[in-house]
Amino acid sequence: MGNAGLVHQLRMMHANAGDPDLLMAEFRAALLYVPQDAHGRVWSGDRGGIRWIHAFTSEAQLAAFAEKSGHREPELAYLTVRGSRLLDVAVPAVGQPAGVALDAAGTAGMLFPPMRGIVPDTAALDGGAA
Repeated sequence: MGNAGLVHQLRMMHANAGDPDLLMAEFRAALLYVPQDAHGRVWSGDRGGIRWIHAFTSEAQLAAFAEKSGHREPELAYLTVRGSRLLDVAVPAVGQPAGVALDAAGTAGMLFPPMRGIVPDTAALDGGAA
């Protein structure tokens, strides 16, 4: 799966030369890797009162995060999910303020917080019922 455009936009944003609109367009169009635990739940973590769903641009990024997280199983189950589905469906379904942590173990990772323009207004902390 090719996420070269998204990875490029992430790097550009980290170099203070990116375009937020292009980044969002690439994220929404990307097919991302979302790891699952043994019970089929997606990996997530809580920080600052927000539930962060973990997603990755490549299997290599996912494997690096799993290793840093102490994952020891020989196989790691994951879903491939379009970025738009994560933001528009998964985030509101969490039932608490939620966002997406992209490539959390990488050097060009990024958070997509529950804010208007990123998630639906009903799930946004700055404009909805979250």
